[in-house]
Amino acid sequence: MKLVRGAWKLLVAIKDGLVLVAMLLFFGLLFAALAARPGKTAIGDGALVLDLKGSIVEQPEVQAPYEALSGQESPKQYRLRDIVRAIDTARTDDRVKVLVLDLDGFGGGYPAVIQEVADAVARFRATKKPVLAYATGYTDSDYRLAANASEIWVNPMGGSLFTGPGGNQLYYKGLIDRLGVTTHVYKVGRYKSFVEPYTRSDQSPEAREASTALYGSLFQQWRDSIAKARPKAQVAQFLSQPDRMILATNGDVARANLNAGIVDRLGDRTAFGRRVAQIAGFDEKKPAGNFRTISLTKWIDAHPLPKKGGAIGVVTVAGEIVDGEAGPGTAAGDTIAKAVLKGLAKGDLKALVVRVDSPGGSALASERIRLAVLEAKRKGLPIIVSMGGLAASGGYWVSTAGDTIFAEPGTITGSIGIFGIIPTFEKTLAKIGITADGVKTTALSGQPDLYAGTNPTVDAILQAAIENGYRQFVGRVATARKMTPARVDAIGQGRVWDGGTARQLGLVDRFGTLDDAIAEAARRAKLDPQDVHAVYLEKEPGWAAKLAQSLNREDEDEAGAPAGDVFARVAADRRAVLSQAIGDVRRLAAGGSIQARCLECGGLGPSQSGAADARLLDLVLAKLGFAR
Repeated sequence: MKLVRGAWKLLVAIKDGLVLVAMLLFFGLLFAALAARPGKTAIGDGALVLDLKGSIVEQPEVQAPYEALSGQESPKQYRLRDIVRAIDTARTDDRVKVLVLDLDGFGGGYPAVIQEVADAVARFRATKKPVLAYATGYTDSDYRLAANASEIWVNPMGGSLFTGPGGNQLYYKGLIDRLGVTTHVYKVGRYKSFVEPYTRSDQSPEAREASTALYGSLFQQWRDSIAKARPKAQVAQFLSQPDRMILATNGDVARANLNAGIVDRLGDRTAFGRRVAQIAGFDEKKPAGNFRTISLTKWIDAHPLPKKGGAIGVVTVAGEIVDGEAGPGTAAGDTIAKAVLKGLAKGDLKALVVRVDSPGGSALASERIRLAVLEAKRKGLPIIVSMGGLAASGGYWVSTAGDTIFAEPGTITGSIGIFGIIPTFEKTLAKIGITADGVKTTALSGQPDLYAGTNPTVDAILQAAIENGYRQFVGRVATARKMTPARVDAIGQGRVWDGGTARQLGLVDRFGTLDDAIAEAARRAKLDPQDVHAVYLEKEPGWAAKLAQSLNREDEDEAGAPAGDVFARVAADRRAVLSQAIGDVRRLAAGGSIQARCLECGGLGPSQSGAADARLLDLVLAKLGFAR
């Protein structure tokens, strides 16, 4: 019997090995086939189509290979610099007859990000080439781009309503109290409102004051941008009395948009396609509404970043700042620090630009990144910080390493303050008859105790640690910005500022894009800004990530994201809010280190609800008997 069992185990092992080898061969051949596809396909005349089916970000996340292979959909993300480069290179290329903005599936972005793309669209239009925009309904972000088009189309069954920044924030204190969870909060900063959803049932006066000022400033920038691009549009009236203007057309939102000069033409996608075809040409063998297109992906591939001239290193700090390692789209302290140190070790960099687009996160990871950046200063390299759409809290902590800080007027920054949260469950356990007891040899034995709660000794220690961390934060800002600690504390306290106000306060030096920051880095390195190139210090994606990217690229040329009118867009936004709420509860339970992050930032850009939050929401709804 032992011989039989041994033979059977051997056969099973051989079978498993053959299956593994077959799978490796399959995926290897699949990746090789995708990688071997012609990358230099000739690009003919036509319309460069920006069919944006997701949000514009600084550094896109990489979809897991199993998700791509299984057909699971996750929100697409487009790299800001790729979009801007595509538009700018198309301006002077005779093959591009028209720029098309297909915004039905656009997921938005932070105000500064959208404005940078809008400026690129305006530069394209300034060449006298036409720009045509289409959507079933435009949101605020959509319209900031579309306003720069020479023709704005909207579906007659759709229409656009503008909401402005702001809205309700979810507060969980009632739920936490009902569950019996005790939330221990340790913080510094009157305006550090990130902890409020866990400790209050409404917004504090300080948080309301700060949000009112921030949202007001950003909304005025939106108004100014629209007025500059489309001065005859009656946007002010549509904002102040949307009901009156829509009732005047018997509820026809699209017609009200047309009457107000917000759009130029009403028409479905086929009619829009015919209009583009008049400029770009069409194929008589294809269905009505087709036109000659130039794929955005192929155009970007055909116009890579320059490689000549002096090397300016660019390190990207994008997404939540976390400890340890992570992939693109998450600012992992160890991953970024290693990339910086590896890039510096090669010895060919002439300067370093730190591109920050983060709401903050772990204070420990923020300091890890800052110290790695300072190694460039030890080597005598100029350090320039370029803030993207968001550089708040931990993002600003990292920025203190720079010699000069660039930002945009719409950049969200500041939030100088830190906090820590520890939930304990003694009351929750008591509800079901569970208590905790034991022998403690010191006041810190078993602390912080999730089962029996914290004690005054550990509370005092943790609060003192937070206060010390805040002093370090203030000290770093004071040194970097040449201010007194008292001055930093006065404009700190966790308050969030727009880039324009931050510049007035001395938290930012200049307005400018990433390209402006790279040019300044070149000048400080005594190089000609026209004779340098950026070297992005990022971890190269593995073969599995490249496979997922290749599979995703197959969908790039599929026309038209699912259309949605104003009600569909609102419903999608509300689902994202609910999804984020479920995720917030999970993050509270899993939270750990001292944090430096921003609450107000989340509602001003693309949805902060990730794929994990969406899956968790689906699971909760399924358990409750609601099918999606």
